[in-house]
Amino acid sequence: MKLYPESQGVQVEAALAYAMIGDTAQARTMARELNQRYPLDTQVQSLWLPAIKAQTALNRRNAAEAAVQLQSALPPIEYGATPFIAQVSCLYPTYIRGQAYLAAGQGREAAAEFQKILDHSGVVWNCWTGALARLGVARANAVEMKASSGADADAVRVRALAAYKDFLTLWKDADPDIPILKQAKAEYATLQ
Repeated sequence: MKLYPESQGVQVEAALAYAMIGDTAQARTMARELNQRYPLDTQVQSLWLPAIKAQTALNRRNAAEAAVQLQSALPPIEYGATPFIAQVSCLYPTYIRGQAYLAAGQGREAAAEFQKILDHSGVVWNCWTGALARLGVARANAVEMKASSGADADAVRVRALAAYKDFLTLWKDADPDIPILKQAKAEYATLQ
């Protein structure tokens, strides 16, 4: 992958980054350009554009649309199990799908998506999705706990606490002022 401004790799990751920071207009513009430049590129059409569109749907608080946008990014292409995929995907579509399920209050489904990332660390390598999938599992279990009762709720609470602890252990040396770390610590404290 060449790293200069007009390369496909830079363009797709920049478009996704714009979507993730909430600059929907820029993300959509770049997605349209990518679609025009790479109409037959399997990776662009089946992984990157769906991830960008799904993230912009999440930004509009439309979890259902986000999940629909990611249908083309399901296995086997999700894991790069195709001869067309040449670079690491970081499983962005999987992460965004997990976020969509969280936003929809579907804890069990969200946990399954984040667990896919943890189970495929060889695909993710050192991408941020691997670290944040741990927090995703914790949050998904917390959502599921709220929808459960009795012994089921207790079991899910224990899983949530373990997942939060796993995330916080991984981030033990991080700057304590990082907002996501502060949020995770507060969420963990409310479950104890």
